[in-house]
Amino acid sequence: MDVGSRPSAGGQRLSVEGSLIAPVQRAYARRWVFLLVLSLLSCSNATLWLSFAPVADTIAQHFLLSTEQINWLSLVYFVVSIPSGVVAIWVLDSVGLRWATVLGAWLNFAGSMLRALPCMVVGIQDPFAFLMGGQSLCALAQPLIIFSPAKLAALWFPEHQRATANMIGTMSNPLGVLAANVLSPALVKKEDDIALMMGIYIIPAGLACLLASMCLWESVPPTPPSAGAACSTSETFLDGLKLLARNKAYVILAVCFGGGVGIFSSFSALLEQVLCVNGYSDEFAGLCGALFIVFGILGALVLGLYVDRTKRFTEAVKVGFCLASVVCVAFALVSQLRGQTVALAAICSLLGFFGFSVAPIATELVVECTFPVGEAAAAGLVFVMGQAQGALIMVLLTALAVRRAEPSFSTCREGQDPLDWKVPMLLMAGLSTVFSCCLVLSFHTPYRRLQAEARAGRSIQDRCPEADRAPLLADRP
Repeated sequence: MDVGSRPSAGGQRLSVEGSLIAPVQRAYARRWVFLLVLSLLSCSNATLWLSFAPVADTIAQHFLLSTEQINWLSLVYFVVSIPSGVVAIWVLDSVGLRWATVLGAWLNFAGSMLRALPCMVVGIQDPFAFLMGGQSLCALAQPLIIFSPAKLAALWFPEHQRATANMIGTMSNPLGVLAANVLSPALVKKEDDIALMMGIYIIPAGLACLLASMCLWESVPPTPPSAGAACSTSETFLDGLKLLARNKAYVILAVCFGGGVGIFSSFSALLEQVLCVNGYSDEFAGLCGALFIVFGILGALVLGLYVDRTKRFTEAVKVGFCLASVVCVAFALVSQLRGQTVALAAICSLLGFFGFSVAPIATELVVECTFPVGEAAAAGLVFVMGQAQGALIMVLLTALAVRRAEPSFSTCREGQDPLDWKVPMLLMAGLSTVFSCCLVLSFHTPYRRLQAEARAGRSIQDRCPEADRAPLLADRP
C-alpha cells in the first residue's frame, strides 16, 4: 500500500485527507463453505416440497386423502411463501444472510419432523393436519433459502464467479426435485414404505440445520470481493421497493420470469397425474421428472460458464425462454397420446435444458437491471411473483381438468381420480408462449452493476500504482 493511504473498516482505501481512492477486493475461501451449506439446504427443502407428488396415489390411499388434498401438500408452498416472501426479503437485507440461512434451516428441519409424525405415532386421528403443518413450516423456510443465492454470489464471490456461484445455489433446488422424483417412487412400492420415505427425507434437513448453525460465522466477508459488493444493499428496504416498482425493465422481467417459474413448478407437481391417465407408470413419471432436472442442471452449468465469460445475460434468457416455449407446446400435445415413452422422455429433457437452465442467469439479470437495490429485494420479489403466478396457474389447471370414466389403460391407483388434462396442458403451453413473446419484444436494460464495476475499475487503474493493485483480487482463506 502506498504511504499516503490507509485501509478503512469497510475494506475501502482512504487517502490521508479522507477521500475515497478505491475499494480493496478480496475473495475468501470460506465462501465455498457458505455455498455448500446453502445448496444442501435448498436441495433438502425441494425434496420435502415434492416428495408426495411422484407417489400421490399411494399417499392418498394410505392416509385416505382426496386428489385435491394431495395437490394442496404441494400448493401450500406457493400460498405460504407469498406473504412470507416479503418478510424474507426484509430479513435477508436487514438481519443478514447468515441468520436468514440459520432460520430457514431450523424451519425446514422442524417441518420435516412434523410431517413425519403420522407415520411415527399410532392413533393420530387427522394425519392431513400434520402433513399440511409440516409442509407449511417448510414453505415458510423456502423464501429464505431460494432468495439467498443471488445475494450470496454478490456479497462473497468476485465478478468472474458470480453467475457460476448463483447457478450452483439456484440449481440445488431442482436437484432436490430430482431427488424426490427418483427416490419417492423407488422407496414407496407399497403403503408400508411411506414411513421409510419420511424418515430418509429428515436426514438431509437435519444435516443442513447442523451445518448452518455451526459452520456459518458471518453474513458478509471482512472485505468485499468486487466493487459491486461494496455497494450491495445501498438502498433501504422501502426505497428499494419504490425503485423496483418504477423500473419498467424489472417489472417486465418479474412478470415473465415469474410466470415461467410458476409454469415449471406446476409442471413438476402435476406431471405424475397428467401421465398416469394415459397409461404411464409412476416410475416413468419419475424418470421424466429426473430427466427434466438433470438436463436443466447440465444446461445451467454450460450457460453459467458461458455468461460468466461473455456477460450476455439478456440474449441467453430470451433464447432459452423461446426454445422452452416450443418444447412446452410439444409436451402439451404428446402427453395426451399413449405409448410415446421415448418422445416424452426427450421432450422433458429438452424442456429442462432450455427452461430450467435460464433460472440462475435470469436471477443475475434481475440484479444487473436493478443495481444498487438489494439483491434479496430484487430477486426475492421475482420469486414471490413466481409463487403467486404458480398458485394461480396450478389452481386454474386443476380446475380445468375434468373427470372422465376410468380408461382400461389408466395406471392411476385407487383414490386418484382420472382426469382429462388436454385443455390444461394446452393452456400451460399458451401461457409459456405469451410470456416468451412479451419478454423478447418488451425487455431491454443496461447492465447497471457491470457498468458501476467498470467505472470502479477505471478508478483503480487511474489512482492505484501497479504494485499496489496486485493483491486486490487475492484469494484469502
